[in-house]
Amino acid sequence: MTRLTASQAIKAILVIQIGIAAILFGRDIARTLPQISFAPDAPLLDEPINPGDQTRRYDPERLPTRPARPGTDLPPSGDLPARLQFEPDTTEEDVLHISGTIAPGDSERFDDWIETTSREITRVTLDSPGGSVNDSLEIGRALRALGVATEVEAGDICLSACPYLLAAGLDRRAGDDAYIGVHQHYFDENTVLPAFLAVEDIQRGQGEVLEYLLEMDIDPSIMRHALVTPPEEIYILVPEELQEYRLVTQDPENS
Repeated sequence: MTRLTASQAIKAILVIQIGIAAILFGRDIARTLPQISFAPDAPLLDEPINPGDQTRRYDPERLPTRPARPGTDLPPSGDLPARLQFEPDTTEEDVLHISGTIAPGDSERFDDWIETTSREITRVTLDSPGGSVNDSLEIGRALRALGVATEVEAGDICLSACPYLLAAGLDRRAGDDAYIGVHQHYFDENTVLPAFLAVEDIQRGQGEVLEYLLEMDIDPSIMRHALVTPPEEIYILVPEELQEYRLVTQDPENS
């Protein structure tokens, strides 16, 4: 067997590093191109949803604008906060409105809010384009520990990682024209990692999501829609699917 010289070994390592860099660069390009495409295939998010026609374009920074929620200081839904806001209802003492993007660290902020509030919350409404998966799972577990009901009210959105918050309710409801949708998640944005470690991180993250869904008694088959829908699109679940996957608990005919 021919042994490599020091010079050859260094060159071999350099070739491997260049190969890894090329893979990661290609992955970033693949993520970016759909976002800058001038003619995306999927319709806009605010276009009507029908069974079999449920995939829509998704840009959390360009959401359809809807009126602000009456009785709160929350902004219009097209201009949601960059991280979660925990807004108690002004008329119902036991209701909490959670609105905005789920940012890293929001699970700790929610724990702090729970520890300092004097309210006894029994129902949580959601209006969020999603965000950090890990924080969503932690907030979801905190909501389940509180024993609250969760709801996406008529016309509001719960997309990307937000459905994990909806899943946490003991009673789970969705209003008419509520937009509840799933897609692929990023579990690691660190492109310095070698490709095989990035794949390992994604698989670990998917395993944690699967464990969470089972913990919340949600049918894990819902993941088949998420896994085939790229991050720049969103698959909107119709009422029959929300029932089928147990993401809502009410009978649509009696809701």
